[in-house]
Amino acid sequence: MDRALVLNATYEPIGVVSGRRAAILALAEKVDVLERSEHRLVSAHIELEVPSVVRLRYYVKVPYERTAPLSRRSVFARDGGVCQYCGQQAESIDHVIPRSKGGAHEWDNVVACCRSCNSYKADRLIDETRLSLRSTPRAPTRHIWIRVSAGPVPTSWDLYLEPDKPQR
Repeated sequence: MDRALVLNATYEPIGVVSGRRAAILALAEKVDVLERSEHRLVSAHIELEVPSVVRLRYYVKVPYERTAPLSRRSVFARDGGVCQYCGQQAESIDHVIPRSKGGAHEWDNVVACCRSCNSYKADRLIDETRLSLRSTPRAPTRHIWIRVSAGPVPTSWDLYLEPDKPQR
C-alpha cells in the first residue's frame, strides 16, 4: 500500500500515513497535497491520485521530538546499509570499541559492518587491525525515525526530510 509523508504547517515531518488516509484528508480539505504518487484510488463515483506528501493546513503542536531507538535497523538506515570499514553491503553491526574492552552500546560506538570485516576485527580495537573507518559514527539525523519506521523512502520525500544534522 502507498504511504504518504505528513508535514506540519511549518513543513516539519510529523508522521507517515497510508495513501488512502492521505487522500481522505485531502478530500476533507485538511491538508494541501504537495507531491502525488503514480497510484490512483477508484470508487463508483470518484477517481483520485494518491498523495505522496501532504502538509497540514493548521499547525499541530508535537508534544515530544521523536527519535529512533538504537537498533540494527536504525544503524543500517544511518549508514546507508554500507560497511563502514570496506564499503561493501553491510550484514551486521560492530562496536568500534568492543564491549569487552569497555565500549558502550551507543550511537557513537556502533557502525554497520560486513561479515568479513566483522570477523577480521573480532574483539580488537581498530588500531590493532589494518581497518579504518570511512566516517565517524554519530547520532543520526533528526528525522531518521521516518526512514526506520517507513522502510524504503520514496524519492519525493527527500526534499522534505532534513539533510544530515546530528541529533543531540
